[in-house]
Amino acid sequence: MCGIAGHVAPGQPQAAERTVATMVDALARRGPDSQGIESWPDAVLGHRRLAILDLSDAGRQPMLSSDGQVGLVFNGCIYNFQELRGELESRGHRFRSNGDTEVLLRGYQEWGIDALTARLRGMFAFAIWDQPRRRLTLARDRLGVKPLVYCARHGEIGFASTVAALRSAGFGGEIDPQAVLDVLEFGYVTEDRAIYGGISKLPPATILEWSGGGIEQRRYWSLPEIDESSRVTFEEAVEETERRLLESVRLRLISDVPIGALLSGGVDSALVCWAMRELNANVKAFTVRAPGDASDESADAAHTARTLGISHEIIDMPDADFSLDELIGAYGEPFPCQSAQAMLWVSRSVKRRATVLLTGDGGDDVYLGYPDFWNAWLAQRLARRLPAATRAAWRVARKLLPDAGPARRLTNFLNYATGGLGERLRAHDGLPYFERRSILGEKLAGRQVPQRLVPASMESARRLLSDTLAYHREVHFTSEFMPKVDGATMYYALEARAPLLDQKIWEFAAALPPEVRFHGNRLKAILREMARRRVGPEVAFRKKQGFTVPVERWLADRWSAMLDRLGEGTILERDGWVRPGSLREPLREALAARWVPVQLWRLLVLEHWMEKNGSGAIGPPSESWGRGMAGQAHGDASP
Repeated sequence: MCGIAGHVAPGQPQAAERTVATMVDALARRGPDSQGIESWPDAVLGHRRLAILDLSDAGRQPMLSSDGQVGLVFNGCIYNFQELRGELESRGHRFRSNGDTEVLLRGYQEWGIDALTARLRGMFAFAIWDQPRRRLTLARDRLGVKPLVYCARHGEIGFASTVAALRSAGFGGEIDPQAVLDVLEFGYVTEDRAIYGGISKLPPATILEWSGGGIEQRRYWSLPEIDESSRVTFEEAVEETERRLLESVRLRLISDVPIGALLSGGVDSALVCWAMRELNANVKAFTVRAPGDASDESADAAHTARTLGISHEIIDMPDADFSLDELIGAYGEPFPCQSAQAMLWVSRSVKRRATVLLTGDGGDDVYLGYPDFWNAWLAQRLARRLPAATRAAWRVARKLLPDAGPARRLTNFLNYATGGLGERLRAHDGLPYFERRSILGEKLAGRQVPQRLVPASMESARRLLSDTLAYHREVHFTSEFMPKVDGATMYYALEARAPLLDQKIWEFAAALPPEVRFHGNRLKAILREMARRRVGPEVAFRKKQGFTVPVERWLADRWSAMLDRLGEGTILERDGWVRPGSLREPLREALAARWVPVQLWRLLVLEHWMEKNGSGAIGPPSESWGRGMAGQAHGDASP
């Protein structure tokens, strides 16, 4: 786990060295163990290291080929690197180090980028400068676990692990209003854009090649579609998932530093801890506790730990006011995700005891653990039984039903069964909260997020589960879930590994018919059955809580003083994002009800982010990239 950066600026190596040095400094928290910069006539690569494998200087980066003509910077972990190393050694390669970085470098030289990425099993974001070809190659792992952002303009390209690091060296333009809309709608900036104009996020499973000022991108992997004709039985799916999980956990136990595990009260993390115990791993589990709150799972997690017979520690969330500085510093963009603060607290505490943390992330996403997936499947099944004319008839009939109370759930369901994904996306109460109260200022009024413009159709309704899963992966999973864990853990120089995000598990599970994954009308039935057999029925059928901070309640109680920041004279009002005076009534209503809507939490985090990062552009990053832009660094250091 590390931070990477680079700048290709033909004929300007000294200026590029300054921009890369600035980005490397901004990435210090991601890699506190060492740093390095290497230069060529047209390119500079930089690196911050968190040493996990081969702690010696042989593992330092940037790592160069024997002749110095090819350089690599890498963030992540290649879990099958020993297997690949053996294959390369059989082809005559001799290694100077004992880690995975050199395997990437020599694999590129031996196989080329396409054949190399096809072989990789792990989480990664890496960059290769090939001086003889004058070509920069960027690559990101299949599921987007590790971040990679870039800015290409005027024949140059800069890249980094985080938006904040790239911005610190002058890349990017003004704050993008569409990105601000994303924050208000979803609680994060989606993968389609960055908070600053001109900065792009490399999509998962993508290779980018820069050469001669031009860019080409291509996907190297796609998740299989649902195979509705599959004859895999539920019992076979359970057995195969168990086999793949044990293999995945075994691969993720390779480390030269201490390992811990994150344990909630749920199924997924319990299965990861079970697999670790089966593999005789001496690992301690950690749980974050919210004392006195209904969301607290610490008692359930403690019971799971006792059942498994593993070492366990409970970490309390702070009981008093806290500063938003930690949340702002950990993420390069506004990120008012409610569970992000909990991840930061547990990462801070775990770092004192371990450097690698295994998590249960990924099970709900591919084994169908969210109620939205179940509802989509039910609506899809109904849609396939309805005639094409049903949608027109329903559009007339639904006007007769109330838009609130118990009837609203039925109305939404029938909307989904006749309109598909487009109707489902418009049922989300993000931007409408602000629009109903006329809160949006001149920079945002009249704008809309593309997701609300997806057309409704019976065709989409008849494939609603597949459409919902694809949308979930592209938006929530990649834009919220993956950044949340990476940002929080890397802020405290902690490497998070998620066995249930293994590509072999996803390739198997994604193709399973929903009848298998929903066996017995249960969410993520396969993982629940594994938990029933290996951990116990109490864990297997426990109600899902989620790993979050109850900001709606806490802002109305223990954190209520923080809402003063949204009083008169906010930056959001001053700069035209929020209409002046429009927050008085929503704040009064929230405090009276002792329940603060999540939309106000998003505004609170956005206001604090604006205060820390400002709202203006640094300047057009063209000639300024090569002429002293490092002297105009802007923004906080980023993980």
